[in-house]
Amino acid sequence: MPIPPTEPLPATTVAAIAEATERLTDKLINIRRDLHRHPETARQEVRTTSVVLRQLAEAGLDPVPFQHTGLRCDLGPSIEQAGWPRLALRADLDALPLPDRTGKPWRSVKDGTAHACGHDVHTTVVLGAGLVLAELHRDGLLRSPVRLLFQPAEEVQPSGAQELIAQGALDGVNRIVALHCDPRYQVGTVAIKTGSITSAADLITIYAYGDGGHTSRPQLTQDLVFATAEMLIQLPAVLDRRLDPRSVVGLTWGAVHAGEAPNAIPSSAVIKGTLRAGDIRTWHQAAEIIAETVPLIAQQYGIRAELNHQRGVPPVVNDPAVTGLVSAAARAVLGSNNVLVAEQSMGGEDFAWYLREVPGALMRLGVRTPGGPVFDLHQSEFDPDEGAIAVGVATLAATAASA
Repeated sequence: MPIPPTEPLPATTVAAIAEATERLTDKLINIRRDLHRHPETARQEVRTTSVVLRQLAEAGLDPVPFQHTGLRCDLGPSIEQAGWPRLALRADLDALPLPDRTGKPWRSVKDGTAHACGHDVHTTVVLGAGLVLAELHRDGLLRSPVRLLFQPAEEVQPSGAQELIAQGALDGVNRIVALHCDPRYQVGTVAIKTGSITSAADLITIYAYGDGGHTSRPQLTQDLVFATAEMLIQLPAVLDRRLDPRSVVGLTWGAVHAGEAPNAIPSSAVIKGTLRAGDIRTWHQAAEIIAETVPLIAQQYGIRAELNHQRGVPPVVNDPAVTGLVSAAARAVLGSNNVLVAEQSMGGEDFAWYLREVPGALMRLGVRTPGGPVFDLHQSEFDPDEGAIAVGVATLAATAASA
């Protein structure tokens, strides 16, 4: 089926989006606070799913749960009526296994679990956009079919995106859009760019083995700690020298374990880290270089090494046409000065899996309060400005109304 031509949003539609968003904002803030108070980690999002499902059903929509957690909801004209497939809006539902140190009255009631990445905001924004779009459809202002996707398990590997795709989440969908909270940008703004906007993110684990021995006689055994240290240093250096210097790539270690006694050379060690690459070509090249280099270093020091390279997610690569659609819609409802060019993030995002199937775009939602403290994602103190909810709702609703 054809992709419909993008048309400027009529002033009547822009006004309707603004009015509906303003009217719903207090309700949506309360929903977000409720979700924040009751976070659920990956594949446990039962209550979160039920909250979203109930709100959509009360609005006269027909949400459909996925097999375990998460749901989808189609609205607007049918594909047959419109003559083209749906545009999907995607949110992620899961929280992180972190304590909540925001100090807010709506802080998490679950010890060690918090929405420290803003998924409570994402869920609320897509829900709010759906409620606005349902009103537009009733008023004859929505020409394209829309699917709301509420995905579980974004924060883990394997992630929920692939599970939902296997369950038909993209059936009848030809474009998809999502947003992500970003404390680098001030509330009231969104940021987007064509091409890679996030990076690939893989887990690298290397197990090293030797015979062990006394530190006074390293020549009689294999100096496993020294050899492991060489891997820590050489692998990032080899990537730096063998890859195109214009590439965005990083291998960063997060865990190193070897031995217990200061006078004993251990017989085993393990190092763990993350490989991040800014484009798909570099992602594949880096994996090949690591696989070649690990056994070479091991051979130099007479140790045995096992590489476990767990593929995570590819980069999110924004489609030019969908990026243009989102940018134009955002300018219509926010003003041109509030639509920024995004910086590429080295973080991973499983929205990338959807873009392997259909064109789409991920945007950044500014959540930093002007003059307020700045906390990064995945920090227990992360506390997005709730004014961002209305900004996200209006932007996603305008995007779908423009499609």
